[in-house]
Amino acid sequence: MAELRKDPVSDRWVIISTERGKRPTDFGSVSVADEAGESKSCPFCEGNEAKTPYEILAWRKPGTLSNSAGWEVRVIPNKFPALQIEGEVNRQGSGVFDMMSGIGAHEVIIESPRHNVNLPDMEDEQIDRVLWAYKQRILDLEKDKRFRYILVFKNYGKAAGASLSHPHSQLIATPITPRYVKMELTKSREYFLEKERCIFCDIIRQELGEFTRVVYEQEFFVALTPYASRFPFEIWILPRRHEFGFQIMPDERRMLLARCIKEVLKRLKKTLNDPPYNFVLHTAPNPVTRPGKPHYWGTIQYDYHWHIEIIPRLTSIAGFEWGSGLYINPTAPEEAAKYLREIEI
Repeated sequence: MAELRKDPVSDRWVIISTERGKRPTDFGSVSVADEAGESKSCPFCEGNEAKTPYEILAWRKPGTLSNSAGWEVRVIPNKFPALQIEGEVNRQGSGVFDMMSGIGAHEVIIESPRHNVNLPDMEDEQIDRVLWAYKQRILDLEKDKRFRYILVFKNYGKAAGASLSHPHSQLIATPITPRYVKMELTKSREYFLEKERCIFCDIIRQELGEFTRVVYEQEFFVALTPYASRFPFEIWILPRRHEFGFQIMPDERRMLLARCIKEVLKRLKKTLNDPPYNFVLHTAPNPVTRPGKPHYWGTIQYDYHWHIEIIPRLTSIAGFEWGSGLYINPTAPEEAAKYLREIEI
């Protein structure tokens, strides 16, 4: 029988439609293996640096120059940015309507000089460099008081929104806190004010105790299929110890996260035949003081818990989901976790 499950972090309801239950093989051919294309014309490949905007940050081999070959990870402005870095926010109102200038930052993190090597196939050290770039750019953009939130995300495969197959992530800094992130932040704060505990820490303790939705665990990180998964085979990666911001994670722990990400993505790739997916990093917002709100997110270091959400693009959002805000997931998270946990890699 189908179930309605409530996500304790966002208060969002999800329909787990077990009567429409789907195994990994029921999702058809969704592999992105054939999308790679040619690397000669790819602007992100090593040797094609002149085809991109000037680099902002790079992990380079000693003695190599900016905007030339010899890099391992490279960060550049997006050539077609969603938001513009220059200007002021200029918040305005027109009757009941609010608006502001499209100010922000939009950057691309090129994850490897190699065209066809994606995260699950990279060396641990290379994923560590990618995570290093995430951290450096978040810390730098936090200095800009115009920005309230910095979101790092990855679209893998055309079905997930990727326009280029070369391995890359993106970062967008916005002058607002996005609605979904704000729901998480607000719910986390409410839970903490009531119970004086982090809701994510409580979820981790319960999930490790039950173990039915755990995909992978190690000393510092755990990967699980959330209780109210919106999508089949949705996975969250969380630090087992309380930590409110990815950007404050100790550097020595970054390699362990790299190994966890690789392990999870390898299991996803093997179980679902290399599916398209979205990968999103949820971390604490920029800690800037708001006029008239001196205690804005004042308890965030205690109540919020950064995490990574990985969403395979196996099903489509249709009229019911758009009209109701309810998601229908045809694969129970317990079943998804079992497949992912038991697959041989």
